Amino acid sequence: MKTHYYLSWFNNFFPEKLVKWLDEDIKDRKSLVMISAQPSGYKGEQVNIDDVSERIWLNQANIIFDEYHFVDYRMQKEDARRFIQNASVIFLCGGDPVLQNDFLAEYELSDVIKNSNAVIMGASAGALNMAAKWLSLTNNGYQVETSTIYDGIGFDHLAYESHSKRDYATFVQGYLFPLSEEIDVYAAEQESAIRVKDSKIDILGPVYLVSHSKIQKLGETL
Repeated sequence: MKTHYYLSWFNNFFPEKLVKWLDEDIKDRKSLVMISAQPSGYKGEQVNIDDVSERIWLNQANIIFDEYHFVDYRMQKEDARRFIQNASVIFLCGGDPVLQNDFLAEYELSDVIKNSNAVIMGASAGALNMAAKWLSLTNNGYQVETSTIYDGIGFDHLAYESHSKRDYATFVQGYLFPLSEEIDVYAAEQESAIRVKDSKIDILGPVYLVSHSKIQKLGETL
């Protein structure tokens, strides 16, 4: 049974409905492994894992683990792979999706994650990299200069878009339309979540399906 959570961003804490989903799905709470999306951005001392937003959300939801591990360039590749293989939950953190994508490739982590039986979660950048494809834009004011389609880990055959400053008004302008001709894009506003469990997709909060250049808001399923 494979369970994947694509999260946007939560400014304070997980909503009650999401906590209920997670409480049902996360039965094994031995080890949480968080994978940085700023893997080379930390200098000197180790990250205080208690201050990582994704852990704070889980703590507030009373989802507590015996062990916590934070994976970035300061961890040896072999250790990172071993912790991921033994994880109960793997959480790809928010930050810079391109840096995280590069890090996953350099440390050869994508297949290790994909072969895991853990519950897989991603927030913002991390959710992008869970998807089969995602779009990176370079903006100059209101003008999009370049766009690049990246391959994610590909747990599910969908593309994902999440950005705190994008919402329906920007999605409907059509920058996702070219990608939507190739694959269905799930475009999420803040405070939203998608759960894919045994190939069934559940929706929480404002999420839009962009398919063949048409956009529709999806209703909540829980």
